[in-house]
Amino acid sequence: MIKITADSTCDLPAWILDSYNITIMPLNVLVGDKAFQDGVNITPGELFRFVEQDGKTCKTAAVNTYNYLKKFEELSSQYKAVIHISLSSFLSSSYQNAVLASQNFSNVYVIDSRNLSSGSGHLVYDAALMAKEGLDPKDICKKLEETVSKIEASFVIKSLDYLHKGGRCSSITVLGANILNLKPCIEVTDGKMTVGKKYRGNFEHCIENYVKDRLEGRTDIDYSRVFITHPMCPEEVVNRAKETILKYANFDEIIETRAGCTISCHCGPNTLGILFKRK
Repeated sequence: MIKITADSTCDLPAWILDSYNITIMPLNVLVGDKAFQDGVNITPGELFRFVEQDGKTCKTAAVNTYNYLKKFEELSSQYKAVIHISLSSFLSSSYQNAVLASQNFSNVYVIDSRNLSSGSGHLVYDAALMAKEGLDPKDICKKLEETVSKIEASFVIKSLDYLHKGGRCSSITVLGANILNLKPCIEVTDGKMTVGKKYRGNFEHCIENYVKDRLEGRTDIDYSRVFITHPMCPEEVVNRAKETILKYANFDEIIETRAGCTISCHCGPNTLGILFKRK
């Protein structure tokens, strides 16, 4: 049997993780002077409360080499192979740490997703499906590496406040966005986060326009599945996203997932993205 592991940033729902016995390596979330583990002893709701009610600052930190080493040591003796899918190497040192740890084992493979959230979640899910089919681990890794560049991940953020608190944008940028009522689209390009189109107006309406822009008139989309990923968006916003997806695309699966604390720490509660693969 082949074991699939992933960083907590893959943001897959519990039913997928449980169904395919996927092991998650939690990133660290630093709130004030306290350290937590993403999804283990802190939730996005608690994180938002720390920030908004208690005025705490929050940051994230990679999984260290020792923790990867201990987990790979445990699993490599139980399984034919371990395939780990990491957060983009451009966004975190988790990938480098996992690679260092894997060098101690002949049957541990590490894949750089060059993505985040359920963008990397697509790779994790694909890996689990192929492992269940009994594919050779090297063949699984080859197929995953071929898929990396085909993943299209983006999010629309209602407010830049959390990015500002995390030091990822200036107070001038935040002020300008607030004055103009702008909601930027953050896109993952070559493993890095870039700013795409900026939407204006009501957040729900912005989400509708964003989904339309991502899907309308496309001929290069793999319609096997799409993830709608968000930390704590209102139900009406999520439903608007689903309705707009159905209007412009015919995916086999539309899967709603909740972003974990690592993504939430930087983007805040009102963030939503659709993440899918190209052909």
